[in-house]
Amino acid sequence: MARILCERLVTDKPAPPVTSDFALTKIFVFEYLTGGGIDPELAGAASLADLSALVVEGRVMRDALIADLREIDGVEVSFASSRFEAVDASEAHYMAEPNEPMTRFVARVAREHDHAWIIAPECDGLLLRLHDAVGAARWLGCSKESIRVTSSKSATAACLVAHGIAATPALEPDSAPALAGGKWVVKPDDGAGGLDTYVYDDLGHACAEYEARAAAGRNPVLQQWVDGDPLSLSLVCGERRAELISINRQRIGLPEAPAQGHNERVVEFTGVDIDRIERRGVQGRMLDALAQRVVTALPGLRGFVGIDLVWHPERGPVVIEVNPRLTVAFAGQSARLRRNLARDLLAVHGVAGFEVDTRPRFRAFGGLS
Repeated sequence: MARILCERLVTDKPAPPVTSDFALTKIFVFEYLTGGGIDPELAGAASLADLSALVVEGRVMRDALIADLREIDGVEVSFASSRFEAVDASEAHYMAEPNEPMTRFVARVAREHDHAWIIAPECDGLLLRLHDAVGAARWLGCSKESIRVTSSKSATAACLVAHGIAATPALEPDSAPALAGGKWVVKPDDGAGGLDTYVYDDLGHACAEYEARAAAGRNPVLQQWVDGDPLSLSLVCGERRAELISINRQRIGLPEAPAQGHNERVVEFTGVDIDRIERRGVQGRMLDALAQRVVTALPGLRGFVGIDLVWHPERGPVVIEVNPRLTVAFAGQSARLRRNLARDLLAVHGVAGFEVDTRPRFRAFGGLS
């Protein structure tokens, strides 16, 4: 199945031509958690509690994007909110009607705008369903097929490995190599933010957890743990090229030992520190080359894209997953780059009135980017 998905990758929305006419562009920003998500119709019961833990990150991404869009002449921005937050009445916002499914809400509001910018996790097919609700013509983001593949960790890894890119393939319990001293990860195939991710020192315990999740219909994936420096890459992907704008360090914690009475250690993701590795250094150039290969292997990635990886001390960079959407690393990038990143993203999406700026840009610490 993973191979089929890889082979089916196509860009489903050709970028419309950029024109010189500059008219008011209405953009609707929907961040799933702050916008009234956690809808049982879309998110499975196992995901509801976990998704609520990501609401702070969701608000950070949403507010950073809205702030950028409000600074752009000719853009009128509105956003989705919910009864769980107080919003100033002067701010253009929408809330779902009581008992209104999120897909119906997003589809209804998107039709009142020129474009919709959706931020949602991939779990339970959320991002994919919201793409269908908005429709390709208004969608600001990656193509449907690239979302389909990258929403699955096993399909993503299979596609990257097929292109000669080091990644963490999904393993079957009966074929996983029993490596001495190795660690094993069991997690959702479509999870986000490190949620529900367990690490085991013993392969037998990992396989037992995998089988239990599979029996419950939870679609798990078993992978070998990769030791090293956890990093993420922030990209601006256009139709013909991708720009690596930042190499970030991820704050990922792993207890030294399982809790008493348990076999697993729970992975804890506590945030990301942006721009921690110089892009023009040796390591940075290697990661830039890796990013270009990943984008080539996964056509249809468009706009802001994140790549999570581990820099192994001997193997070098190993890709863990690809995020076909805004990530929390988006926040702070415009100030650091001294340019409005949302405007650049509108340009690579081919929104009329916005052209890609090819002029050299100065980074915040000085020098050309």
